[in-house]
Amino acid sequence: MTLIYLYAINERAKSGKTISPHVVTRMINSEEAILLDVRETKDFSLGHIAGAINIPYAKLNQRIPQLEQYRTKAIIIADKQSQHSGSVGRKLQQEGFSALRLTGGMMEWQNQSLPVVKE
Repeated sequence: MTLIYLYAINERAKSGKTISPHVVTRMINSEEAILLDVRETKDFSLGHIAGAINIPYAKLNQRIPQLEQYRTKAIIIADKQSQHSGSVGRKLQQEGFSALRLTGGMMEWQNQSLPVVKE
């Protein structure tokens, strides 16, 4: 039982710490981080956090070079409900980036009535 718990803690650490929507807002406003939205482009266009970069989950591996200019900042990962953020966080950390995950994804962001931009 203890080994399973330790394994789960270790895997969570590899995928990046989760942070609340309010911490995300503070980090983006102070330019400490950028936001990577890994939802499909159609979902992104229906509403996303201002300034977010959209790289759909399925295209992440081929588009990681686009993130190179942000290597000195934390990359906050947003998806629909945190279903892909763990694997994206692991991948980014393996590539040498600092990754954080938006707790609850865009569903939580919108549940807290935080602003979104539509395109």
